[in-house]
Amino acid sequence: MSTQSARDGAVGGDRGGLPDAVPVSLDRTTRLSWELGDRVTTGADATLAGEWRCRGTPWAVAAFDVTDNTAVLRVRTPVGRELFYGVADPDVVAARDALAEAPDWERLD
Repeated sequence: MSTQSARDGAVGGDRGGLPDAVPVSLDRTTRLSWELGDRVTTGADATLAGEWRCRGTPWAVAAFDVTDNTAVLRVRTPVGRELFYGVADPDVVAARDALAEAPDWERLD
């Protein structure tokens, strides 16, 4: 698990580790392994809080409420890879607002 960065330092450097294709800038994220992210977001305690898709490219983002103070963002890349990021509740609200305002992104749920 890494904090506040993507595996490739050039990706999302000033965006809290999120890929540049995602129109969300967060101060702090915790990158989760695929195994942990998948387990947390498919578990009984996780609730889908929103899902968005980019109209121009096959990127997708889903937000899950997983505890009283924590959420997980799942980013699907154009090739189907899933990246998971742990975020604080206030940050996930900011992420949902940014996705709602992004002209190329549409809410799916």
